[in-house]
Order: sequence, then structure tokens, then C-alpha cells
Amino acid sequence: MKKRISILLVLALLFSLAMVGCNSEKRSSSNHIDKNDDGICDDCNVSVLVAVDFYVVNDLHGKFDDTSMQPGVDELSTFFEIKKNTDEHVILLSSGDMWQGSSESNLTEGHLVTEWMNKMGFVAMAVGNHEYDWGEEIVQENAQLAEFPFLAINLYDVNTNNRVEYCDASVVVEKGGIQIGIIGAIGDCYSSIASDHTKGIYFKTGDDLTALVKKEAEQLRKQGVDYIVYSIHDGYGGKQFNNTATDKMLEAYYDVELSNGYVDLVFEAHTHQYYTMVDKYGVYHLQGGGENTGISHAEITVNTVTGTTGVNEAQYIGNEKYKAHDDHPIVDQLLEKYDDQISAGREVLGFNARSMNKDYLCRTAAKLYYEYGCQLWGEEYDIVLGGGFFSVRSPGYLSQGDVTYSQLQMIFPFDNYLTLCSIKGRDLQEKFFETDNDRYYIYFADYGAGVRSNIDPDKTYYVIVDSYTSTYRYNNLTEIYRYEENFFLRDMFAQYVRDGGLAES
Repeated sequence: MKKRISILLVLALLFSLAMVGCNSEKRSSSNHIDKNDDGICDDCNVSVLVAVDFYVVNDLHGKFDDTSMQPGVDELSTFFEIKKNTDEHVILLSSGDMWQGSSESNLTEGHLVTEWMNKMGFVAMAVGNHEYDWGEEIVQENAQLAEFPFLAINLYDVNTNNRVEYCDASVVVEKGGIQIGIIGAIGDCYSSIASDHTKGIYFKTGDDLTALVKKEAEQLRKQGVDYIVYSIHDGYGGKQFNNTATDKMLEAYYDVELSNGYVDLVFEAHTHQYYTMVDKYGVYHLQGGGENTGISHAEITVNTVTGTTGVNEAQYIGNEKYKAHDDHPIVDQLLEKYDDQISAGREVLGFNARSMNKDYLCRTAAKLYYEYGCQLWGEEYDIVLGGGFFSVRSPGYLSQGDVTYSQLQMIFPFDNYLTLCSIKGRDLQEKFFETDNDRYYIYFADYGAGVRSNIDPDKTYYVIVDSYTSTYRYNNLTEIYRYEENFFLRDMFAQYVRDGGLAES
């Protein structure tokens, strides 16, 4: 009888151990079997799938405070907090261009937004082109402030030919026992950055970038990474859509072969489009608009037994989906922390009698460049024209009513200097006077009108432009003087408003 009881006890113990092996709280592949790869353990019928939710912000452009001119991150912060409190497998990512654009972010040189990302728990940020609008030193400052890595696998130092020290190639994040590798890159965005700000760096693009990503993906797989996400600050620039992508749509910026076993999911940026595309390998590509109009979301699953992965959901979430949430207190807390820097933007400069559209603003900017340039250098040089490439940012117009410095900073955020340049007549004709050239806005007076009617192609002329235009090498401009007194287009416009330039309709 005792022998029989002992055998029963042994059998019971073995059964108990077997059940521990299939305990639903321990989903290790060594404890479960899923021969038909359906995500359910063959022995204990529990799920062996781990689901991970990615919420990705791209091209925020500093839109932090919720005002009449911009949607802020007040409700978005609450949305993120709720998601993280109700789901332990949430990953927050950024695909770049987070700082430049609003007064509150610009006046703090991006620190305000970087601190917000720290508070929200972002795990990484791919570096965008507009991160360099204040130069490399500011990017380094924000990298030191950030509690998450900046990612740019293809961003190299011109002196060492090594990847810059303040950016990593990738980061590995663990969720529910799943190892997720995130590779970050900046696209071929040279034309979107003033060349002054990229003198110490260069990007590897095209085939060189593909080779870097493939090598990094292979190394991550060898380390045991289960799923690889590619966050790149670049994107398809076509119309807004939601369908299956063709290779032609992707080939301009993304080597589709990367989807053939190297990366499993791609988050994109830069073009401010919103889309969910699927390439020929079944890999999803998402971009979440820009200027805080929305975000990207993807829920992926990984089978912990077989390693099979899938995408349960891939979507654009417009800001109307989270606007119903309450404001998060972190926004006011950070605004208060940086109030000494931000308060300068609240200065009321004067009154605007009527709403001014982009065309009016750019034509006025060209006239201001000409007038200020003539004041500085007109006695020594015969100046033909003033103007340049004036990018009016969101909201793209100046509304009727009181004008504050923050409004001008939002519309004209770039720190481009006033420059006097020389140019040959043939280039002057082609770059600035051709009737089909709508790239630049220009203003000229009587002397410029005379030059335009009788240009000598071999003669040297003088023009006033912004430093973005002067350093664009295809313009064939030679800088003579640069007014480097932290006096930018928004400051010229601010003085114009103070002087009553917009007071009459």
C-alpha cells in the first residue's frame, strides 16, 4: 500500500511540474509547444503571443502649448499616460523633427520638448534634419539632456569618419520577454538644412545606408533580437492615401530589399504625410502627419515559441481621437519651468489690420531684406535686389489683430542671416530674374529694374539674401558680408510691425 501511495505521489509531482511548465504567467518557449503556429500552447491552451504597441510621433516641430495657432501636447500626454498605465507593453518613439517650429520650443532650443519626451518615457528618437537648424552643438546639448538615445546609424563626423558620438545606430528594448531592436536613420535631407549647420557631419545615403542597416540588423538578430523596427526621418512625398504601396512609391528613399528579412516594421517622417502602406514583402510603412496633427500606431505580436511575428493593427491616429482627454499637468509644469525664456515671445509688437497670406508675407520679407541690406552696405555697393528662399511655416499666415513675437517666430522660425553676396550676371538672370523661377521671392528698386532689362552675363552684381540661399552651392553666390548679430527675418518683421507697417489695410 505504501509503495502504491509513493508512486501516486511521484506521478502527482510530475504532473504538477508539467503544469508549472505551462503556467500562463511563464510563456518561455522552453515551457510551451505550438506545432501548428496558431499562438496557443498545444498542452495548456494558453496564448504564447506577446503583443507590443508602438505609438510614434514625427515632425512635431515644437508644437507644445495648446493655443489658437497650434495644437499642443496637453491631451496627447494624457493619451500616452493612459495607454502606458493600461498596457505594460507600450513603446513611444519619435522619428525626428521634434524641436524647431514653435516659439516655446525655439526659445528653449528644444530643451522643453526633450524634457517632455523624458517625462513621457520615449525610448528613442531618430534624428531629423530640423534638429540641426541651430547647429550641431544644440543637438549635442539635447542629447545630454535626453534620457533616451538619439538614433542615426548613417550620421558621420567629417573629421573622424566615424558615426557621431551623440547618436547610436540602434537600441534594444525588452517588452514581455520580447527583445525589440530599433534602428534609426536620417534621410537624404541635405537640401533641407542650411549648409552652415552641417559642416562637421555627413550622411551615408542610398546603397551605403542600406548596407549599414543590413549589417546592424544581422548583428541584432545574432544577439537574439526578436523584432526589428526601422525609424527613418524620410518618407514618401506623394498625396495622402491609405492603401498597398508599390515599389515605385518606396524606392526613392527606402530600399525595399530591407524588408526581405532585415527589418519588420518601418516608421517614417519628413514629408508630413499620413499613410499606412504595405510593401511587397508584407512590411508596413507608417507616417503620422506632422505639426501635431496625429501620430502613428502599430500593434505587433511575436509568438514566443515559434518566433513568428505579425501586425495586428497599423493606423494613423488623428488628434481628434485624443483631443477629448483632459490636459496633462506636465505641460503647464514645463512651461512654468522655462517661463523666463518663453516670456519674450508674449510681447505685443503692434496691430495687423488684415490677415496676411504666405505670398504677402514673403513679398514683404524680400522688401525688408533689400531695405536692411541697403542700410548696411548700400553706400559701398550697388545692390540689385533683396530676397531669398523664405519658408513660411505653420500656420502659414498672420491673422488679423495684435501681433506677438511668438507668432512671428512660428511663421519665420529659421535663424538665417542677412548676407551681401556677389553673383555673375548669367546666374543672376537664371536664379532670380527668370519668369518661371518661383523658388525665390525678390524685391528691387529702380537700379535693379535697369539691371534686369540689360544684364551683362559676365559682369559681377550684388544682392542681399538669406544665408540659406547664399550657402546653397548651386546658386553660385559668393558671400562678402554677413550680418551676424542674431538679427533674423522675424526680427526685421518685428520692427516692421512696431513701426506700424501692418496697421493700415
